[in-house]
Amino acid sequence: MLLELLALFVVALLLVYRWSTASFNFFKQRGIPYNKPYPLVGSKGKIIFGKQSNFNLIIDLYNEGKGKVFGIFEQMSPVLMIRDPELIKQITVKDFDHFVNHPSFFGADGEAPHDIDHLFFSSLFTMRDARWRDMRSTLSPAFTGSKMRRMFELMNVVAKEAVDYLKRDPLPETGLELDMKDYSMRFTNDAIASTAFGLEVNSFKERENTFYIMGKNLTTFTFLQGLKFVFFRTAHSLFRLLKLPLFDRLSSKYLMDIVLDTMTYRKEHNIVRPDMIHLLMESRGIVPAEKSTTNTNRDWDDFELAAQCFVFFFAGLEMSSKLMCFAGQELMENVDVQQKLYAEIAEVDSQLDGGQVTYEALMGMKYLDQVISEVLRKWPPSLSVDRECNKDITYEVDGQAIEIKKGDCVFLPNCALQYDAKYFENPSKFDPERFSDENKHKINPFTYFPFGLGKRNCIGSRYALLKAKALIYYMLRDFRIEPAAKSSIPLDLMSAGLQVKPKDGFWIQLVARA
Repeated sequence: MLLELLALFVVALLLVYRWSTASFNFFKQRGIPYNKPYPLVGSKGKIIFGKQSNFNLIIDLYNEGKGKVFGIFEQMSPVLMIRDPELIKQITVKDFDHFVNHPSFFGADGEAPHDIDHLFFSSLFTMRDARWRDMRSTLSPAFTGSKMRRMFELMNVVAKEAVDYLKRDPLPETGLELDMKDYSMRFTNDAIASTAFGLEVNSFKERENTFYIMGKNLTTFTFLQGLKFVFFRTAHSLFRLLKLPLFDRLSSKYLMDIVLDTMTYRKEHNIVRPDMIHLLMESRGIVPAEKSTTNTNRDWDDFELAAQCFVFFFAGLEMSSKLMCFAGQELMENVDVQQKLYAEIAEVDSQLDGGQVTYEALMGMKYLDQVISEVLRKWPPSLSVDRECNKDITYEVDGQAIEIKKGDCVFLPNCALQYDAKYFENPSKFDPERFSDENKHKINPFTYFPFGLGKRNCIGSRYALLKAKALIYYMLRDFRIEPAAKSSIPLDLMSAGLQVKPKDGFWIQLVARA
């Protein structure tokens, strides 16, 4: 009996091995150099087993490849890593119609079920083809210059309150030690609550408010949550069969209820507020639409409407706070940059007689824009861009015809390109002068794309930048940023999980200016 069980176990292992390695000859058959994969985990085993950060692994895979196209494996799925800026331009701009969609989590049809467990997958980010085009048209008016100016009035109040909170008690001469991650998450949470959901939340005074706790549940990726996300693509059918949600179900339902309840309340009380919920109400005909709003003649359901706010919250909370954290870290490490930026801020503050910064003033601050651009180069919010081919196409690459077939996935490693010395001299150095008026024309736009490329670039990038600039303006106006006892210089990235964060957190010391 024992021998029979052992034999069955060996057979099962062999079957799993054959199943998990069935696609491993994909690149060999096409004559494309590739990284040697491992069963089940492909090219990213070091991430899954907590041996290396996603950030460093992508850079290592990029550097391992020698040609313009290099093969890697997302678990069992072959993916074409594109290492050439001109080929990236071809894929994302000139041949966009061949690469409209992100890779699907849900098989050939690509569409997610419409239920609370798949709210993220009903969002603009994962929508495909005509549905994506229509939703993009629906949401685009929310991010025009005029709408950003109106939204800034809301986020400006939140940014000033966040910095005023730091001055609530007399500060010691040595300064205030600040956990920048916790601080920026609370600020971003309150800004999104105001500008997207129409809620007034103060996560500094009410530290355990429900909106903040639910958001933290959604965006805090533990090691187990990271594994869950990695294997969801392979076993989404099993997740659905067992009714396992990818994200916290209670938090997802909470956000959906806020969206739908707010729409009902505003309609009943005739409330107008310049935020995303109002735009979604226009798209559904709940309120009259402005002339500038594009009418797609599509009837969005409750899940689709709530999903847009969900992904705006999910992406905005984590990515915006990460941008502010790395900005604080770089300003702490590079005192000369901090002093030059403060000089610009002090000049603007003088012109405003110490009042609140205006949208026009913030947009006119060239050196602040350079600093943020360089933070995004070193620490992009998204480490890569992916696309799925929907129509066969062939490229001539290094004298070889490379055929990309329908269903194939391409991987554009922006974090690695932005660390390539061929495109950015001394890439580890933090140097905002790369983006000065004299130098920025030297940068190939297809080697620097922290918010994506082409028609599927991040729709909320201007919103994220505006929010970060407002907080940095007020913080640096009132404080010097110095190293704290817990600061990590240089940063030592955590190897476990998919998120880019230091092992010991983001700690800075704020010293009040005289």
